[in-house]
Amino acid sequence: MAADGSILDVFFEECEDLIVALTEGLVEMRDGNADDETVNAVFRAVHSIKGAAGAFALDELVGFAHKFETVLDEVRSHRLETDDTLLRVLQRAGDILADLVEAARDSIPANRDQVDPVLADLQSFLGAEDAPEEEFVFEAMTLDFGEPDDAAGFKVCFKPTRDFYASGHDPLLLISAVQDLGEAKVTVDTSELPEHYSDFNWEEGYLSWKIDVTGVQSDLPILDIFQFVDDLCDLKVTAIDDDAPSAPIIDLPDLEAEPQPEPDVFAPEAVSSQQVALTTPEQKKDENKDKPAKRPATTLRVDPERVDRLINAVGELIINQSVISQRLQEAELPNSSELFADLDDYKLLAREIQEGVMAIRAQPVKPLFQRMLRIAREAADATGKNVELVTEGEATEVDKTVVERLADPLTHMIRNAIDHGIEKPEDRSKAGKSAQGQLRLSASQRSGSIVIEIADDGAGLNRPRIRDIAVEKGLIPDDAQLSDQEIDHLLFAPGFSTASEVTNLSGRGVGMDVVKTAITALGGRVAITTNPGHGTTFSITLPLTLAVMDGMIINIGGQTMVVPISSILETIRPAAADLSKIGLRSELLRIRGEYVPIIDLSERLGHPDESKPMTDRVLLLIQTETVPQCALAVDDIFDQRQVVVKSMQGNYGQINGISGATILGDGKIALIIDPDAIAIGTATNPVTSSTFEGEQPHVAAC
Repeated sequence: MAADGSILDVFFEECEDLIVALTEGLVEMRDGNADDETVNAVFRAVHSIKGAAGAFALDELVGFAHKFETVLDEVRSHRLETDDTLLRVLQRAGDILADLVEAARDSIPANRDQVDPVLADLQSFLGAEDAPEEEFVFEAMTLDFGEPDDAAGFKVCFKPTRDFYASGHDPLLLISAVQDLGEAKVTVDTSELPEHYSDFNWEEGYLSWKIDVTGVQSDLPILDIFQFVDDLCDLKVTAIDDDAPSAPIIDLPDLEAEPQPEPDVFAPEAVSSQQVALTTPEQKKDENKDKPAKRPATTLRVDPERVDRLINAVGELIINQSVISQRLQEAELPNSSELFADLDDYKLLAREIQEGVMAIRAQPVKPLFQRMLRIAREAADATGKNVELVTEGEATEVDKTVVERLADPLTHMIRNAIDHGIEKPEDRSKAGKSAQGQLRLSASQRSGSIVIEIADDGAGLNRPRIRDIAVEKGLIPDDAQLSDQEIDHLLFAPGFSTASEVTNLSGRGVGMDVVKTAITALGGRVAITTNPGHGTTFSITLPLTLAVMDGMIINIGGQTMVVPISSILETIRPAAADLSKIGLRSELLRIRGEYVPIIDLSERLGHPDESKPMTDRVLLLIQTETVPQCALAVDDIFDQRQVVVKSMQGNYGQINGISGATILGDGKIALIIDPDAIAIGTATNPVTSSTFEGEQPHVAAC
């Protein structure tokens, strides 16, 4: 029978979480920070994927996961030593397992050329090939309470939570299934039952069980029984201590028999008869005093389209709030009017709703960074280099759309850094460096933006060679006078490549051009800093969200525009003594003993040169990722408010210096300024020589 599509979707969603847990555990094992619980968590992740995949007859996935978990079982039993060779194989096995899950989801056959070598490597740690296992068949469970013996086995401590019962599960069925595995003795703990009937809560789970099952050689069959409820109960499976005293058996009712009247569990005689083999409440408290309370994590999976519709509705709500505010101002009501107080409440509520909706879409970059670990390993293997990828700031949260669309740019940049940036081991040794190169991938939030950096400790950019190649490919004229920054940005020119031959990693001249296009489409920018002989850092700056931002409403040459609040340090009305001339037209602002370059925003955007004197204008002191400080000269400041960001990429393509547009309360459309692009002078593109209308190519003074 074909599996229901919705059930399969849930399975693959669960697999994503398990793959993340698996990758995280393998990284801890590689770094030497793993303990037995970490190894057990890695084992459980693989085992859970195998068990659930078996229910859907995903044979290739089940077969590989079985071999993988067998090796992990040897590791957690301390029969295999986790040396570098084994850890590399385990990491490759984790990559292949993720590929098999993806192949099963897309209903495509697995790539046996990749799977079979890893299977062979896993088998090499197990010795001779085991005899094929008999096909597992689900059978009806029968109760067989055999007499206990002294054979080795396992102790199962099982305590359901209230969510266990709320989901309709029956602990008796699970206990009887454990008893089918071998001879068992069961102890029920009723010490948590309330003393008074009035204190009893029918939704709570007061009972817990301890099962000593013998004749079982592995804990895998026990884990199979509980795998679908392991997040709904407290479960611990350990090997039986032969020296520990055994508890008497508590007979469980026969499921086939007629139901018998239940005893009154609140009667003193009933409680005392069940507590013969149990610990006292005081002993129980001492036993668990250092054990943190465990609550099962609950999640709610929501269709992304529903979240998008909600975000759009919130955007319309914010626009509506701006319209109401505009109407009240036009009505010229007194400031004491209660309507203004109500409007302030409306603004606070709209902001709270907006922040809550944005939090729904926010997710940490950790899964993305974990994917990059594999990219780095494969690139290092392909180039014969020894590279360590270090990640920082994995908990940084960003809009889910941004995370999804960052995968391809980061892949290109990491491959480029390993292929071109980091030297071969022998070259690094000659330069006095460690033979192992280091690549650092970090994420952080700065001034309302997320900054992702890819930094290597390689040889740095060879600017003379970059310039010569650009001339050779006709990207720039031979007599072009370029700054170091402009030479660095030639890497993003279409068709540019420093590779001497085409390989699987580079040489076709499409990598960094794709990076710039993808990042620009997200409303972001990329900057390069390099130190010859010591490495290169690529910095990607992106908005935390693509929907709403706080902005300063300004006037430039009669046009209403918006500047992001996150980049503004302060606003200044300069006096004549605060201004200094430099060159023919440029001016500097003297502030707190320092001189800051002034950029006339009206002139930069190509408006007619009818600007007022600088002393009659307002300066916005801004700070960007690439420029410490500079001042934007505007004509007036109107207001500060939340605005809904609308992309212009689809209709108008990339507009240098403009990151998007918004709709104001009066219905007018206002462009959103990109302060960083203005500050670094991207009005002139050194590759395409595209400029704002009416402006000569130049780079900003700051």
